[in-house]
Amino acid sequence: MSTLTSAHSLWTLAAEAPADRIPAPTIEYAQLAPTLIVVGAAVLGILVEAFVPRKARYYVQVFLTVAALASAFAAVVGLAAGGYGSTKAHIAAMGAIAVDGPALFLQGTILLASIVAVFTLAERRLDPAAHGNRVDSFAAQAASVPGSDSEKAAVKAGFTTTEVFPLALFAIAGMLIFPAANDLLTLFIALEVFSLPLYLLCALARRQRLMSQEAAVKYFLLGAFSSAFLLFGIALLYGYAGSVSYAVIADVVDGTVANIDPALASTMGNDALLLIGGALIMMGLLFKVGAVPFHMWTPDVYQGAPTPITGFMAAATKVAAFGALLRLLYVVLPGLRWDWRPVMWAVAIVTMLAGAVIAVTQTDVKRLLAYSSIAHAGFILAGVIATSAEGVQSVLFYLGAYSFVTIGAFAVVTLVRDAGGEATHLSKWAGLGRRSPLTAAVFAVFLLAFAGIPLTSGFTGKFAVFRAAAESGAGVLVVIGVLSSAIAAFFYIRVIVLMFFSEPKADGPTVAVPSPLTMTTIAVGVAVTLALGLAPQYFLELAGQASTFVR
Repeated sequence: MSTLTSAHSLWTLAAEAPADRIPAPTIEYAQLAPTLIVVGAAVLGILVEAFVPRKARYYVQVFLTVAALASAFAAVVGLAAGGYGSTKAHIAAMGAIAVDGPALFLQGTILLASIVAVFTLAERRLDPAAHGNRVDSFAAQAASVPGSDSEKAAVKAGFTTTEVFPLALFAIAGMLIFPAANDLLTLFIALEVFSLPLYLLCALARRQRLMSQEAAVKYFLLGAFSSAFLLFGIALLYGYAGSVSYAVIADVVDGTVANIDPALASTMGNDALLLIGGALIMMGLLFKVGAVPFHMWTPDVYQGAPTPITGFMAAATKVAAFGALLRLLYVVLPGLRWDWRPVMWAVAIVTMLAGAVIAVTQTDVKRLLAYSSIAHAGFILAGVIATSAEGVQSVLFYLGAYSFVTIGAFAVVTLVRDAGGEATHLSKWAGLGRRSPLTAAVFAVFLLAFAGIPLTSGFTGKFAVFRAAAESGAGVLVVIGVLSSAIAAFFYIRVIVLMFFSEPKADGPTVAVPSPLTMTTIAVGVAVTLALGLAPQYFLELAGQASTFVR
């Protein structure tokens, strides 16, 4: 009884304590402005869905989304111009978010790629009008069972799923935080914030809805597994270091930590916790990157998801995931370099070879681009393995170049159509160069960039990552990378030959005339591809200036 009384008196005293003893968090709102703008617009987008009349929603959502992304990009440029990418780089939001060169560069890349990708989401001229209403790539009413009366009624009424815009904004907000996260819990929350909207967006295809929903379920189940691995790894690293902060974990790894909590003294410094925890976190990140052997979701999801979402996801997710992987390896685990480099060597080699070899056997354009993205993940890992400033510079440049080529290529895929919607089987692309020379020529430019042919951004990016890897002593990796590139070049050239040197079929697909939105996406993709191939020096220097992580 006396114990209960004393405990109660302690609670009473604690309750009577002045509130000013609780330290208020200090949040640098101006430095978090890019993410806050996008989150604010996403919340506004939900209110638009609730209160704006259905006929006006599409226009309001497109304007709100593009304006928010452009404003967020302007905020990133403002922070970079203010020196936050170099001299003023620091840790913001009570140690949760890093504001430094790599974070700002990657955030800028994600925002620019997202603006271009949103134009393809907003396209409404490719499908024939249904009951006098223009339609987009997304289901008329996502909650309806495919083929049901309610779905037919929704199509007849001209409904459109404008929720895709706030969902995309939430995903982009998570992607902005992911490469800038400076503690493991922030990393995990950002992962979930951008993954959950993507699972939904993958299920919203207007045509082939069952395949789309199957893709979403596969992505969700495998994504849940990878999130569980990541979370278990975070728990083990917390047990090892007594903190989820990147800097503290790095100090414990180096053996320079000053104050050890007595309660954690028995587990701190336990190398088994460090190695297993680090490996589990790497598995979670490699899943998002699409590296072998965590790539199984990629071809099915790329094929089943609505093509505008596939392009957005293929570009932006890769940028965010590689940014987080770079920060983890360069900031948290540089002291474990001799442990993780051999593993990453193996992952990079298997990823490059598997992506290139399996792509040769593909007969669907979207699956071919999926295996191509797996091979590119291997090439980018070569730059990650370099563990040098040149390695970070090459990865940043490659991610920027790759994202625009990818969005442009998937935008072209949306144009080639037959009676059933998009004609993605390669046999239907035969003779496309004779039926629509401009479309085939643009797609050929993107394929040559993927193959790494000189005068395209792909060549500059591959040259940069391979040079950084070679300078760090990974010459064997570079040789395997060049061989993989040669294998990959075969299937890219094969598609070009199919388009320009095959006879077009009488019942072949037609090329839809898009609105200025998709035209802008494709034009920007071609312009960036050629600019980064013909005059890459300025952008390489920009990536070089942004290659220093803050601790």
